[in-house]
Amino acid sequence: MIRVGQGFDVHAFAPGRPLKLCGVTVPFELGLLGHSDADVAVHALMDALLGAAALGDIGKLFPDTDQKYAGADSILLLKKVVALLKEKNFTIINFDITIIAQEPKISPYVDGMRAILASCCGLSLDCVSVKATTTEKLGFTGRKEGIAALACALIEKA
Repeated sequence: MIRVGQGFDVHAFAPGRPLKLCGVTVPFELGLLGHSDADVAVHALMDALLGAAALGDIGKLFPDTDQKYAGADSILLLKKVVALLKEKNFTIINFDITIIAQEPKISPYVDGMRAILASCCGLSLDCVSVKATTTEKLGFTGRKEGIAALACALIEKA
């Protein structure tokens, strides 16, 4: 059985935090505000994977009311999601992530992002897509108030 899931997340910019996107620290004067490392792209991916498997969302698995997830590395949380999918006999086929940000420029970091995610999810690079777009200076991302991300994932149940 083939299943599709989608995920969406958004985080506001915050001073004094590193900017983590798809496991890569992107040089920028602001990071993202969140209970964990606020990796908006990985959060969207986890929700897409969990949604495809009908296993809830990251708020259910990793609630921001639980101090053990304070400052958590989202890549480690993604590995937990991947393990849960395997436990439930799901295989990830591919996924596509779109990062929505006016700044910073994402393209110089996409190859590293794809490599980290592919390794984490046990996929070949040609099954992992990461891309970025702006909102042409419209909305909160256009005003440089934060970053949003969309993800779509295809999984299969054995």
